[in-house]
Order: sequence, then C-alpha cells, then structure tokens
Amino acid sequence: MSKLVKEEGDKGRLHIETPLMGESLVSKEFLKRTEAKEYFRMQPDINVLKIGGQSIIDRGAKAVLPILDVLIQAKEKHKIILMAGGGTRARHVYSIGVDLGMPTGVLSKLGDKVSWQNAEMLTVLLAKYGGVKIGHGDNLEQLTMFCRLGYLPITYGIPPYGYFEHPAEIGSIPPHRTDCGAFLLAENIGARSLIYLKDEKGLFDSDPKKGEGKKNKMRFFDRISARELMELDLDDLIIERPILTFLQRAKCLKELQIIDALHHPEHILDALEGKHVGTIIYKEE
Repeated sequence: MSKLVKEEGDKGRLHIETPLMGESLVSKEFLKRTEAKEYFRMQPDINVLKIGGQSIIDRGAKAVLPILDVLIQAKEKHKIILMAGGGTRARHVYSIGVDLGMPTGVLSKLGDKVSWQNAEMLTVLLAKYGGVKIGHGDNLEQLTMFCRLGYLPITYGIPPYGYFEHPAEIGSIPPHRTDCGAFLLAENIGARSLIYLKDEKGLFDSDPKKGEGKKNKMRFFDRISARELMELDLDDLIIERPILTFLQRAKCLKELQIIDALHHPEHILDALEGKHVGTIIYKEE
C-alpha cells in the first residue's frame, strides 16, 4: 500500500513510498505479487453482444431486422451494449492495403472505419427504440446510466490500437479486430457476459462454409477450454485467435458463448438468460 513520507532535511517535501519503487515492472517474480485478490468490476450487469459484420450485417435486412427485433425485446430486461463487426468491406480495404504494402497499424486504422459505419447503421435502425451510438471514450463509464434510462448503447468493435496495433505473427492483417475489441471491453468493464452473434451454431474444427456439404463429418465443440483450443492449434477459428490467450489470462471473464443468431435470433434471449445454446469457450483454472 502506498503512503506519503517526509524525509529529514527535505524542507517539507513529501515522497510516495510504494512497493513498486525500485522495481523494473518486468521481473516475473515481482509481477506475480501484483495479482489482486479480487478485481473490481465496473459494469457487472452489462452484457456485451458482438454482431458479426460478414456473418450478419453484410446480409442486409433479412438477416439484420429479425435480430434487432429480439434486441429491442431483450433490452427491456437485460442491460446490453451492442458492438458491430466490420465484415466484407473491411476485408476489401485490407486487400487493397496489403496490395499497396501498408503496415499492420495502417490496416488497423483503415478497418475501424467500416466497423464504425456498421455501428452507425445499427444506431439509425434502433434510434426510435433507444439505440444510441457511443465511442470508446468516457461514454463507456456511463453504460449503466444509458441502460437504466432505456437506451441501447451501440459502438464499433475494433479496438483503438490504430498505428499502435501489434505486429501480426503471420502476414500483415491486424490480429486484434472486432472480436478482440468486444472481448477487451467485456473483460475490462467486468461484464456479466460476452456473446458473439454469428451465422453458425458455434465452433467446428474447420470452416463449415468451406466444407462443401461435409458439416456432418466435422467435429463440433459444444464446450471447450481456451487452453485446449490453443493446444489443438486449428487452422481456422470462428473467432479471432488472440481471444484464446486473452481468455486464459482474464481476471473477470470466465467464459464466452458463440451462438447462431442468423438462423435462430431467439437464441439471443436464451444466451442472455445464461442458457447454453452454442459453443462455450471457458477459462481453464
């Protein structure tokens, strides 16, 4: 615990004596001692819902409107923040940027504009029902207030790394995109739950869209730990790969759920009630 100390001959100058004084903040042994016994959860009643860009929003009204109808119903009982993915248009700008040799940080800044556009469209569609677009700044501290007043806060999923995006381990596509942004927000506000709205019932061992009718031969993961998934090292995943590391290191979130909201919008209500309707990925203690 920090405390103020006054040294002799210092003419009344005060110093802050803290356990961090003289430490490099790099030592593994020292960092272990900084683990809190219990982490403060700023928004423990908020449910973070991330709606897929390519999987849902890009499909237009037939896909989006039934989901919005369920969200309008859900917000009367549950506190929700909706986060928008990027989708096909983000992939298009990434493709152009890669062709021009743009570095990862520039690609990150390009991609976030598409997620922002999708959040804007969702806000317009939900405006008369309390949809309100917020940014990544001070508004996040006011989520509970928005929800209690009957609003449905909406924001873009891309995390605000921009030029400071981490270099990609493979290739140059930004590794932290909208799935990661939803996880980071949920973890850091201490959210009640994190639910990904996709167009498949959950996680398979390969991409069902590339299976050409072989989905019944694919392995479906009903429930699996982040550690086990990392060890499997699958070629493809339904969520962004860094999330597995995030979840295994998480202080507040214990699990996330991936559901098929495209074909079963009603699953959103079930997931908000804590029911298992998709794939649950959990932190292995």
